Amino acid sequence: MAVARDQWYVAAYSEEVGEGLLARTICGEPLVMYRTGAGRAVALADRCVHRRFPLSRSNRDGDRIVCGYHGFTYAPDGACVAVPGQTRIPRTARVPAYQVVEQDSLVWVWIGDGTGDAAAIPRAPWLTSPDYVTVRGMEPLAARYELLVDNLLDLSHETYLHAGYIGTPEVAQTPITTEVDDEAGIVYVSRRMKDVECPPFYATSTGIEGRIDRWQDIEYHPPCFYLLHSRIAPAGVEPGPDGDDPRAFHVEVGYAIVPETGTTTHDFWWVARDFALDDAEVSRFLRDSNRTVVLQDVDALNVLETVIAAEPEGYQELSINIDTGGLAARRVLQRITGAR
Repeated sequence: MAVARDQWYVAAYSEEVGEGLLARTICGEPLVMYRTGAGRAVALADRCVHRRFPLSRSNRDGDRIVCGYHGFTYAPDGACVAVPGQTRIPRTARVPAYQVVEQDSLVWVWIGDGTGDAAAIPRAPWLTSPDYVTVRGMEPLAARYELLVDNLLDLSHETYLHAGYIGTPEVAQTPITTEVDDEAGIVYVSRRMKDVECPPFYATSTGIEGRIDRWQDIEYHPPCFYLLHSRIAPAGVEPGPDGDDPRAFHVEVGYAIVPETGTTTHDFWWVARDFALDDAEVSRFLRDSNRTVVLQDVDALNVLETVIAAEPEGYQELSINIDTGGLAARRVLQRITGAR
């Protein structure tokens, strides 16, 4: 599996990690996650050192996990603190404990050797800002994570795959600009559309009638973090001279594109908005509509995975101008994974 090691990955939403034992595989590594009595999120390897029984299928005793097969007991740091039938604990009786950072209501886990720099984790402040309301979810994807990266870096597919929800003809017709910050390893893709059709996703949620100016500004932080800054405004409405923009609607769409195995992916998604903050119906509409869009992508990429698995070795794709963002992302991923 060509995944980047020594990287931070989103392993869960904060609300998923609680008293129960949560199993999740990240980059081929089975994890068990839970929250201590003090509220700290913990991630351990999900395999007892004795006979490999999953700790996620076991039991808690306070902050400890007691293996459900033979009773080996582990502290939150992975150390075995009790074994059955003897007082001496073998020196090698411990499971790996993963470095965890929780911020912006996301639980990040360092996959790799050594210690990760928490300051390198990209931020998503809208997820906890009182000025935004967020809906979110996670869908399993039976395809390699690189296909979802390609999908999200080229939003022209909205015109065809998501017509009737988020796509309009102008998305595919409008050229993009692509920039790469080589030092930071971030890919930026922008599409600015003026006086265009308003798709139902925005017409219903914002109440705008008529045509709109629509901005799509992407930040991709390899390997797993994707942000789409969307601005929607009535046609001709521009931001103020100081950057204030009260007549526009702002939507922060995000994805954590997390490899599970070589051909499966955790597709975390969210939509944060700065309007209709108290309107539960808008929240319901955006949650249901965006999940439909996500599932349309999931269906298409699952099909594409089966096609790729069956194609002859050395098959060559054709790329065009709309692919510049996706191709830039591929180059960054190749660099950090060492793939050829």
